[in-house]
Amino acid sequence: MSLKAIYQVLPLSLRELIQSLPRTILQCLEEIRVRQGRTLEVITSDQSWFVSESCQLSVHPKNSMVPSKEDCRKLLNLISNHSLYAMEEELRRGYVTVEGGHRIGLSGKVVVENEKVKHIREVTGFNIRVARQVIGVGEKLRPYVIRGDEVENLLLISPPQCGKTTLIRDLARLASTGGDTFRSHKVGIVDERSEIAGCVDGVPQHDIGPRTDVLDACPKAEGMMMMIRSMSPEILVIDELGRAEDSVAVHEAICSGVRLFTTAHGSSLEEIRNRPILSDLLREGVFTRIVVLSRRAGPGTIEAIYDRSLNLLPSFKKKAVFPL
Repeated sequence: MSLKAIYQVLPLSLRELIQSLPRTILQCLEEIRVRQGRTLEVITSDQSWFVSESCQLSVHPKNSMVPSKEDCRKLLNLISNHSLYAMEEELRRGYVTVEGGHRIGLSGKVVVENEKVKHIREVTGFNIRVARQVIGVGEKLRPYVIRGDEVENLLLISPPQCGKTTLIRDLARLASTGGDTFRSHKVGIVDERSEIAGCVDGVPQHDIGPRTDVLDACPKAEGMMMMIRSMSPEILVIDELGRAEDSVAVHEAICSGVRLFTTAHGSSLEEIRNRPILSDLLREGVFTRIVVLSRRAGPGTIEAIYDRSLNLLPSFKKKAVFPL
């Protein structure tokens, strides 16, 4: 994992602090939180820390470094390459993806037009999320999802920061690449929030396999139909299913003979079954593999694997963890 692209968008005062953090912190860094007038925060896989002017870490905000209005202005200018006009669409969506696939969430004063968000006018908060591709993490799950010519319709369920995007990205790479016991497939990724492929100017920043096509920053429902019509994928990969229009597109894809890899926020199968759109899809047996993740033994802990009838797979006997 390289933090070079993140350092390039940080103002010098913040960059020097982050670069001076202990290597053990940098190696497991997940987020950098910059909030105007409030303390600088870094989040690792195990702990949240506040950072002082002398680069000391504390779980308490007292005596921590406080980013100024000027720090935030410089950060926004570096993110946008000094052209906020060119970043108009990103300001409307509330995030920017930079080189390396790192995503920067934005908060501040929102401008609304016709009851829709037009853009964020005064950006005062930044959530710099470190993109972390872990090649091979899908290998443990792959035999449950891809075998020879057979591919299951997969739903990955987990709370935030449990590795579902990292895992589904690697499964897409494996399906696209193929292996000794399974063939390669044409894969289409509809990457609504630029998190799976991490595209910059349409070019994926992550290894997603040689036979994978990406629609970046495209709404899932519309993008799925576009991908099916234009790129004839055998497998569609989408993140965070849950809206009514997503359900319609899922049915269209299934009826077109396309397999699906997708994710949903939730801590358990029971929680997902209480959400109307997802409960309908589960009841219809659309997903033939449902996998529940947690952080109980570290990010990527596989808690359970179910079949389309929502029965636990008897072949899954122990928890599997991939390292992040």
